[in-house]
Parts: sequence; C-alpha cells; structure tokens
Amino acid sequence: MIMVATSLFFAVRTSVAAAGAEEVAKQYGFKELPIAMPPGYEQRPMRTVRTVNPAYQKIRSWISSVGASIAINDLTGHGVADGMCIVDTRTDSVIVTYTPTARPADRFTPFVLDGRPLPMDDTMAPTGCTPGDFNGDGRMDLLVTYWGRTPILFMARSDATTPAAASYVPRELVPSESLDGKYHGPRWNTDADYVGDIDGSGRPSIVIGNYFPDSDVLDPNGLNNVVMNDSLSSAKNAGGDHVLRWQQSTSGTEPTASYVEEKGAIPYDASTGWTLAISGADLTGDGLPELYIANDFGHGHLLYNRSTPGHIEFSEAKGERTPTTPKSFVLGNGSFKGMGVDFGDIGRNGDFDMMVSNITVAWGLEESNFLWINKAKDEADMRRKLAAGIAPFTQEAQEHGMAWTGWGWDTKMGDFLNSGDLAVLQATGFVKGKIDRWPWLQEMAMTNDDLLSNPAMWPNVQPGDDIAGDEAIAFYAKTPDGPYVNISSRLGIAVPTPTRGLATGDTTGTGRLDFAVARQWGPPAFYANTAPALGSQLNLRLYRPTGEGAAGQGLVNTGAPAYDATVRVTTPTGTQISRLDGGGGHGGFRSFDVRFGLGAHQGPVTVDLRWRDAAGGLHEKSEQLSPGTHTLVLTDQVQEVPNR
Repeated sequence: MIMVATSLFFAVRTSVAAAGAEEVAKQYGFKELPIAMPPGYEQRPMRTVRTVNPAYQKIRSWISSVGASIAINDLTGHGVADGMCIVDTRTDSVIVTYTPTARPADRFTPFVLDGRPLPMDDTMAPTGCTPGDFNGDGRMDLLVTYWGRTPILFMARSDATTPAAASYVPRELVPSESLDGKYHGPRWNTDADYVGDIDGSGRPSIVIGNYFPDSDVLDPNGLNNVVMNDSLSSAKNAGGDHVLRWQQSTSGTEPTASYVEEKGAIPYDASTGWTLAISGADLTGDGLPELYIANDFGHGHLLYNRSTPGHIEFSEAKGERTPTTPKSFVLGNGSFKGMGVDFGDIGRNGDFDMMVSNITVAWGLEESNFLWINKAKDEADMRRKLAAGIAPFTQEAQEHGMAWTGWGWDTKMGDFLNSGDLAVLQATGFVKGKIDRWPWLQEMAMTNDDLLSNPAMWPNVQPGDDIAGDEAIAFYAKTPDGPYVNISSRLGIAVPTPTRGLATGDTTGTGRLDFAVARQWGPPAFYANTAPALGSQLNLRLYRPTGEGAAGQGLVNTGAPAYDATVRVTTPTGTQISRLDGGGGHGGFRSFDVRFGLGAHQGPVTVDLRWRDAAGGLHEKSEQLSPGTHTLVLTDQVQEVPNR
C-alpha cells in the first residue's frame, strides 16, 4: 500500500510538472546579455568560500551559502528602471552599474560602493543592496546590509550629476561611535530587509531580518560566541528582526537620515527566528502594509499592521486548522524552511496572495512551497479577521503546480507577457561541489534538537561537497487549463548554478518586463524579455512631491516614491491588484513601477488608487487611464505629468 501511494505521489508530481509546458514555453523568450562591471573587475581574485569563525570551519561552505543580491531600479532619475545594484560574493563587493538594455543617457562607468570612512574590516561582508529614497529628496539612495555590522545608507548628494562612487555619502543606519577607527557597534548578520511606509507617516521605515545572532561569524580570530539553530522546525535563537522608524532627514551635499528602533513592534515570539526573507502589502485597505516574515528552520509569521504615524506596532495572525489540514499548511504553524516570499494577485481577483519558497528537494528535505491563497471576502473581512488573530489563507501550491522546485530562495511574481497572468520566478540551489553530502544532511535532520545549536555536531560541508548544487532557477508559467508549469529549461535559462536574489523591471520603458539573477559564487545574469508577442499593459510611476527642484537636475526624479501605494485595475475581464514595492524578499529587489498586463484590451481602464501623502494622510481616487506608461504625482489629488 505504501509503495502504491508513493508511486501515485510521484506520478502526480511528474504530470503536474510537465503538462502543457511546451505549448506555454513558446509564448515566452529571454536572451542573456552581458552586465557591465567596473573597470578591471574581472581581473580581481575571485573566491568560492568565506573565511569564518574557527567554530564554523567544518561547515564553512554552509556558512558561505548566502549573500548574493541584485536590484533593478531608476538610479539616474531619468524615469526608467535601467540601473542595477549587485552584491557579488566572489569579491564581497557592492557594484552599481546599468542594465545591458539601458539607454545611452543612463549609462555611466560602473563602480564599487565603499563604506569607508565608516569603520569597515575583513570580518564584514555585504549581503544586500536595496534602492530607496530615505530622505525624501527625489534622489535614489542605496541601503546596504552586511554580515558583521549594522547596515549603511549610501545617500545621494544633491550636486551629483551621475551615479559614481563620489555621488554617495555613507551614513550609519544604526548610530555607532568610533574613536579608534574600528567598528564597535552590534555585529548584525542580516539576510533580509524590507522598506515601506509602515506607520503611514509618508516616510519609509525599514525592517531588518537577521540570521545568526550578533556574533563573530566571519572573524577567523573571533570569540567562540557563534551558534547554529536550536531546532530544525521551530528555531527561535537567531538574530531576529529589528524595526527602524524614520525620524528625520536632510538633503544637500551632505545628506543624512536618522532612524530610531521601535523595540517591541513585533511580538517577541515572532521576532527571534532565523529570518531569510520579508515582504509586505496592504491587505486591509487602510494604507498600511502587513508583513510576512519567512524564517529558516520553522515558523513564518503574518503580521497585522496596527501602526499609527510615529508609532509602529504589529500583532500576529495565524491560519485555522481543519481535520484535513496538515500542521505545516496552517499559516504561522509551519515547520518548513522559509527562504523567500512575495505578494501578488495569482487569482486575478483583486486580492493579494503570497508565494513562499521552501526546501522541496526530491529525495532530500522534501517539504512544499507555500502558495497562500487569500480567502477573505473583501478588505473589511480581512481586517476583522487579522485583528482577531486569524489569517484567512489556504495553502494551494500543489493545486497550482508550484509545490516542488528544489532548494528554494528568493521568489518574484511578474507578468512577462502582459497577459494579466503572473508568472513566478524562483531562485534555487544550495552548495555546489562534486561530493554528494545529502546522506549526511538527512542524518543530521534526525538529530536531537538539543544538539543542533552546537556547530561541532553538524556534518562537514566544506569545499568540494555538494548539496543541491546543480539546481537552476524556476520559471512557473500558467497553462490554459489553470495549473502552472516550470518552463525554465525550455526557455534556456536553467543554468545549473545556485542562485539567490531575483530582480524584475521594465528596463527599456517599452512594456517588456526583464529580470536579473544573483548567483552564489558565480557571476550575476541579466535576461532581456524577447517574447514574440505581448499584450497591452499599464505601467504606473507613482511619486510624492519633494520640493527639491525640477526633475532632471542631477539625480532628481519626478518625486519621492509613493511607498506602498496600492492600485486596482479593472477591465471587462476582471480586476487586478498591485502595489509600489519598496523592497522585500531574499536578496532581490524589483523596480518601483506598478505594472498590469491587460492582454487584448486596448481601451481605457478603471484605475483605483490608494496612497498616503507626504504628511501621512490617506487618500483614494479613481481614474480612467489608457494603456501605456503614466507618471502620477500623488498629493491629496492625482496629477499626471509628462513621462521622462
């Protein structure tokens, strides 16, 4: 009976993965293009493993398995998302460059961001680069996270005319004093961050997700103060999550931004996990984003936003279990390994759903990805349920064909055909080598939790060892019958190298959504969208006014991004929802454009906007807009201005 059930399981899995793939793949097309790197960069020494604390030496390849990051956004202020910020683990460098598709006017000499004169040393390594306007002056700054120190804000100078190393001033996100030039602040080990208008003040706050506790992870002469997770299913001994609220800022040639930590903003039991990804969206219609925190080794958390301007507060909401619901398919009670998360409207019904990456390796740690489908009647119903601690979502990854991929990481949804149906990208792969170490890992999975926190009890994972090292990114596309299929191999993008971060953006301003991939211990990749036929589309660039002068002067854009503005678009075929995503996921950050595929529809569409103004006021307005790109300035009204 067990053999029959197992056979049926894999038969179903294979059929779901293959049905309709060839037909669907013909609609898509991507071409990999070379990424411009700083002069002489390729001649620099390239590493494949990190130097680590002596207690981690036997598992140094495991410790070296994260850190690659990539973002696409408008860095020049010219109105098109054709700039990139990349963290390359091979050199521990933060690289700012342009997309291979960038217009000539948006091209500049690629460069490396250096945090000095702030204290920096060899025990620190960058792990993420998030574009954002952190002082509201209309110029794009860059938030860089690290292992070994707190994050740094690289803030754009008012006299800068093009992106360059000298165009940015490094500022500590968390105040730290140094009289001897050495770093004495907290040893954060950050693997995730989220940027959004969390308190409804009209300013971006920042949530930092730390993995290891504050400790000397990358210091070969460090203290023996490092640990591993204390459970494989409910670990809570990590660095956890910090919520930083915007306090004040200045612009000019020496810009600043000050943030204050809101201690207790996240309930304690939900704030101490091994965080690998964070994302958010306004689920209740009050203009405040809810958050989902994806934690390794156990429970993810959906947080209901109860904040008011100047004060940030969350409460946790969990799913309800029925007699037929597996424990891990109850939102908030899962024992899986949350590695990535994104919000999107999978059902094309005007509601946000959530995709969560887990470890789903066949004959390995075979869990399931989570596709949390929104079951609330409307936003008011969602608000009532979340306030009562109930998360009205059901887990339907298998039903939609996206349950099993491999060792998952970042995930991003996007409409690459402008059809109205979102595709789902997923980064995969762990440690690449030649010696299969799955048997050791499976043996460790049966170890008593009381032993796990001691690194000495872990199996060797060193250079040459392989755990899910040949996996390639997944590209899930919707079939005409409804389920999704992974067509990455058919698209020619299935490179067998572990990947981490994913970034998407319309880098040409022509309605084609491109994407880029951060590879762990490999060069980043950029894929231009070459689909043979695209539908109509609506692309919104949403700003708040800044008072900083005319757009186009230096790096000044039309305005500051309208963080967390939510948009619904209605056509005769239905309603879609999206939002201005200020940055979230694991290591990958999409552009600020709010895009909708309209398929064959060519006429005007009804656009319902909800946003917070620069003073925190909540506004809603309905507009009739034609397909194409629209640049909108949001005050208490909606003003359309010329595209740039």
